[in-house]
Amino acid sequence: MLDFVQQLVSGVALGCVYGLIALGFVLVYKATEVVNFAQGDLMMLGGFFAFTFIGMMGLNYWIGFAGAVAAMALFGMLAERVVVRPILGYPQFSIIMATIGLGYFLRSVAGMIWGTDDLKIETPFSQGVLRIGSLVLAYDKLSVIAATMILCTLLYLFFNKTTLGTAMRASSENMLAAYYMGIPVKRVVSIVWAISAAVATCAGVLLAPITFIHSNVGLVLGLKAFPAAVLGGFGSIPGAVVGGVLIGVIESMAGFYLPEGWKDVAPYLVLLAVLLLKPEGLFGHHVRKKV
Repeated sequence: MLDFVQQLVSGVALGCVYGLIALGFVLVYKATEVVNFAQGDLMMLGGFFAFTFIGMMGLNYWIGFAGAVAAMALFGMLAERVVVRPILGYPQFSIIMATIGLGYFLRSVAGMIWGTDDLKIETPFSQGVLRIGSLVLAYDKLSVIAATMILCTLLYLFFNKTTLGTAMRASSENMLAAYYMGIPVKRVVSIVWAISAAVATCAGVLLAPITFIHSNVGLVLGLKAFPAAVLGGFGSIPGAVVGGVLIGVIESMAGFYLPEGWKDVAPYLVLLAVLLLKPEGLFGHHVRKKV
């Protein structure tokens, strides 16, 4: 039973990281109907920025964290302006290839600047453990879960209780109608990309105590986070987080209880089963097309 609880907590913590990356996929897709396949690499770059501020420059953890989030928010706006906006309106395949190319570019630049070694960020939660009887839970994993819950609550309040959040939701529902209503759609899209990059950075910094940061970590985790977004229902913000947690828990349990090799396969088998039964995902809205 203790092993089960520990694996459950580990899976939820890893799933929270998947969920935050998936959240970035969903935010960009809802605003622009573009699938940003560089989302995982934005997480990687945010992690490297945090390592630079905290590990190399010696800044306080929280200041370095905030600095990395701010830097990546600006980078997200720049990426949208330079890479995506000039080709909006072209076939979706062109935009997808542009984001894939952006991911390759970011991995190459990160390798040239920070090298190919695995890096780790020391956090206030790296060492401690919580003991409940015979159960031992690491603070780093609990901190990931708590931070994800706080971040999701803040995003919910932002999108539902602020004027800018309402404008973003309106743009995601009908961009043309939002434009006619006087909403600055281009600025809103840039801000969505900034929020997406900032959320990805949070995922990268939260991941640092659990695993190492390297130039390919974004590609690996992005391939796990994309199915999480699909599982939850592509376009559903709560679904992205729930899908990420489910993928993380299934992966953790399969790695502990099933033979070697099932850890990476099991989440995709569950994804296929869910999509066969509920093609729109767990939280997606089914659209019936008239023939």
